[in-house]
Amino acid sequence: MINFAQLEKKLNLKFKRKDLVKSAFIHRSYLNEHPEENLPHNERLEFLGDAVLGFIVSDYLFSTYSNKSEGDLTNYRSSIVNAKILSEAASDLSLGSYLLLSRGEEATGGRNRQYILANTYESFLGAIFLDLGLEASTNFIQKTLIPKLKNIIEKKLYKDYKSNLQELSQERFSITPSYKVLKEEGPDHAKTFIIGVYLGKKKIAEGNGGSKQAAEQSAAKAALENLNLLD
Repeated sequence: MINFAQLEKKLNLKFKRKDLVKSAFIHRSYLNEHPEENLPHNERLEFLGDAVLGFIVSDYLFSTYSNKSEGDLTNYRSSIVNAKILSEAASDLSLGSYLLLSRGEEATGGRNRQYILANTYESFLGAIFLDLGLEASTNFIQKTLIPKLKNIIEKKLYKDYKSNLQELSQERFSITPSYKVLKEEGPDHAKTFIIGVYLGKKKIAEGNGGSKQAAEQSAAKAALENLNLLD
């Protein structure tokens, strides 16, 4: 059994169903090499944790930012409920050190991979919810995730750069931006996409990211900076 004592102390929690919490750290690949394991992998807990996370963060934003529109609240939520921020929160808690992985995942750096850490944060939250309830889940998010929101809002990192670029380029140039994948680098499980953004046939910026969506946002941000449209 994994020793969760340090994690419990850091989070001021006391788990009752240790097997349930262990399941939150079982990656699907681990079961391929350990058929004797009688606990399931963490994907069902991840599904539940994703829903719990969305609800708690939405409730917090609705209550805290009473003067903000639905669009602003959606952008705020998206700015912290995403793979990058969730993986950072998981790293802050060293959740990767508890993961049970196959030798192949271990050898290729799975313990530190963004999407695996983000999924683990959600599966761990799902386990907290089932084991200790909504209040403990809320406290967990308030402690590990919500503090990151202040910096995001102050630096306007919540902005949807693609939407901003489309709105402003249509207003100024009467052109809708288009995006094109210029290059894909790295292995299938850890690709980096390089994407160009164009106004008509003219490329105005490039961006990169671990997904096409992230690379497009990066390209749109660079375009706004190049066109002096970013406030």
